[in-house]
Amino acid sequence: MFKCKKIVLLAALAVAGAAHAQADKWIIGQSAPLSGGNAKFGQDIRDGANAWFAAVNARGGVQGKAIELLSIDDKNDRKQAGVNAGTLLENKDVLALFGFASATLSLDALPQAEKKGAAFFGPFSGANPVRTNSPVLFTVRASYGEEMEKMLKFWTSLGLTRVTVVHYDDEVGKQNLDVVVEYLKKINLQPQALPLKRNATIGKSEIQTLLAQNPQFLLNTALSGAAAQIQKELVAQGRMIPTSSLSFVGADQYIAAAGAASAGVSIAQVVPSPTSSIPAVRECAQALEASGVKTPMNTTHLEACFGAKVVAEGLRRAKKPVTRQSLVESLATLGSYDLGGYKITFGNGVQHGSKFVELAMVTRDGKLSTR
Repeated sequence: MFKCKKIVLLAALAVAGAAHAQADKWIIGQSAPLSGGNAKFGQDIRDGANAWFAAVNARGGVQGKAIELLSIDDKNDRKQAGVNAGTLLENKDVLALFGFASATLSLDALPQAEKKGAAFFGPFSGANPVRTNSPVLFTVRASYGEEMEKMLKFWTSLGLTRVTVVHYDDEVGKQNLDVVVEYLKKINLQPQALPLKRNATIGKSEIQTLLAQNPQFLLNTALSGAAAQIQKELVAQGRMIPTSSLSFVGADQYIAAAGAASAGVSIAQVVPSPTSSIPAVRECAQALEASGVKTPMNTTHLEACFGAKVVAEGLRRAKKPVTRQSLVESLATLGSYDLGGYKITFGNGVQHGSKFVELAMVTRDGKLSTR
């Protein structure tokens, strides 16, 4: 009996010690693909956010505490992302969930955040499942509908009408296709579609199906690996089909994966160019360099850094004692927040903080140009 009581006491002390340690910092939870085919994307999200949190911590943190981003690998698997969300919310005492890498990875996580009253902040997607009016959901990017509308207006203004939409054959992918269908219906056009299995290798049969549709242009809503495989195969066959991609592809990740075949592809951007001279961009670039990241800042780093800036500001404004609820309330009433030449707006039922979209094109030397 004494031995059992001793074990219980030691366990209680361990829990108390962990709770005390967490009381000394603000813990933000993240599930991201840190390994597997989409690892670079997940790592860039993590690194961009960590860079800004480190810069904030170097200046004394927020309300006297450092911010810690606790990242767990989900291998780009929806089920694992849901499990990770539960672990973070139930066992890690996180204040909020941050930077999930896609709408698919958010599907099972967002309802858990709602149940716990924790902010679900800055998912890296503009798809419909993360454009809802959930009281805990906050995004810092334009919707895929806004991205696709800009791309479709560009190509149809040139007289191109036959479009094939490359999409995943799952819930989110089909919703992305539906956005294009609804837009083109307004001008009496109907897209064709190339459905792909998520995380599957692109084979000859997919390329043959695509070419049989004889599209005048492609609209890609898939990740960099699949998009790069398609583009390289088309170039290898001497087929040059004008292509635009959602920001979801990850511009730098796509260029690295497709190599020379990426030249001429246009990619929607939901943040300014990483080489922009505006203060918000310069500050993030400096923070990333100071954090030890050796590669130049890309758009994924930048979007994550912007998101981290907003979370830090939300924490700064949150009423004491800071709780999950007070952070949600702080973000919901943030108003128009200027990050330094770039604004995010929340409040009055507005939870999607930006409508910024611009089209960029990959140059022959593998750079992204907005000119």
